[in-house]
Amino acid sequence: MSSVTTNKMTNWRWVMCAMLFFATTVNYMDRQVLSLTWKEFIAPEFHWTDSDYGTITGAFSVFYAIFCLFAGKFVDWMGTKKGYLIAIVVWSLGAVLHAGCGWATMTAYGLENIDALRAVGAGSELASNVAMLSVYLFLACRMILGLGEAGNFPAAIKVTAEYFPKKDRAFATSIFNSGASVGALAAPATIPLLAKALGWEMAFIIIGLLGFVWAGIWIFVYDKPAESKFVNEAELRYVNQDDENEKAEEVEVEEKQLSFAKAFTYRQTWSFAFGKFMTDGVWWFFLFWAPAYFQDQFGYEASSNMGIALIFTLYAIVTVLSMFGGYLPKLFVEKKGMNPYQGRMLAMLIFAFFPVLALFAQPMGDAYGAWWPAIIIGLVGAGHQAWSANIFSTTGDMFPKSAVATITGIGAMAGGCGSFLINKGSGMLFTYAEQQGAAFQFMGFEGKPAGYMIVFCICAVPYLIGWSVMKLLVPKYKPVVID
Repeated sequence: MSSVTTNKMTNWRWVMCAMLFFATTVNYMDRQVLSLTWKEFIAPEFHWTDSDYGTITGAFSVFYAIFCLFAGKFVDWMGTKKGYLIAIVVWSLGAVLHAGCGWATMTAYGLENIDALRAVGAGSELASNVAMLSVYLFLACRMILGLGEAGNFPAAIKVTAEYFPKKDRAFATSIFNSGASVGALAAPATIPLLAKALGWEMAFIIIGLLGFVWAGIWIFVYDKPAESKFVNEAELRYVNQDDENEKAEEVEVEEKQLSFAKAFTYRQTWSFAFGKFMTDGVWWFFLFWAPAYFQDQFGYEASSNMGIALIFTLYAIVTVLSMFGGYLPKLFVEKKGMNPYQGRMLAMLIFAFFPVLALFAQPMGDAYGAWWPAIIIGLVGAGHQAWSANIFSTTGDMFPKSAVATITGIGAMAGGCGSFLINKGSGMLFTYAEQQGAAFQFMGFEGKPAGYMIVFCICAVPYLIGWSVMKLLVPKYKPVVID
């Protein structure tokens, strides 16, 4: 029972939301270190091609997808406090370990220093071996990173379901989910400069250490609402307002657990999973490839002033606009009288049209310069983050709290599979398009620009398809009751 007994309602739920925000920020910064350093700093050392990088990002998506399937179940089994703590410690360790890949590669081939590594003849057998070994080493580190990161969203969504009533969950989710945008915003302003000043290895180490700091704070601040000394009876009643049969001062009764086999018998599970499969890859493509795009197409390296400005602007747009993603369904619920699911689906339909703008990124960039793609991709990313905040919240609408992390993990697994397809496919496409040069053409573009145009076209339509199938599977609000 809460030890806070004042009549005025406490607001500890927003402290929890802030913790989720910072965890998600660190999560995305750790994930983005590679995308901001590979083209300028790492590829010249290890002789990587776009296909090599696509293999790493694609494989990370697979690792993440597999681990997500079990991460939600792990969090439900271990409990939110321990589950989240273990997740962030594991992914932070994985982030730091990236720094050792260069040393391990040099040691394996008897190379004395970085200059010797860079001096390996391009196209030689040694260069090929160096590239292959370094890719495997980075894959091992990405696997550890993905193992931990898979727990972030299942745990965060579970905390949201524990601390917020349904009408507030999309707004709370949009706030903590904006940590992805803020992490992506902070990353280009810090990581390339760290890599340039201290070496790319230190960029992985410094950003990775942030997670250990968060873990130390989490131990002391989190407890379930009914057990937290920072939550009083008024706030507990507010948090539990959706449950008419539960008294605010009683400890929450343990709910039945949902097995994997049973989870896949519900249309609601398939609806959430399909929506994630169709759309997560779009966000991950821009997250992983945007820095390379601005370097390939416009010559702006990630550490240059212009490169930093472009990526920063892109994610500033995402961060500001995506905050409205959680407020819109709240408006529909409170002003239009819709139930939370109706309001969420209407908001998601609106946001599903934002990615259509991706069709104009390459043509506008070709005609008017790099700022137009930065702005357009920012709007696409804002649409995705607003969509993401709402699709995550549909799990809390439909499933009991005891199953939320499990369903979220299944959906994240599906999203990881979609991300693998677009990232691995993009790497192969870009390498092939570059090799073919003028012989490879699409919609008036040739070579690698034609490859980017193809992927932008692919990114434009998945949200509308995903929304349509979700609506077909679950046309109206229908909560799941576990037998």
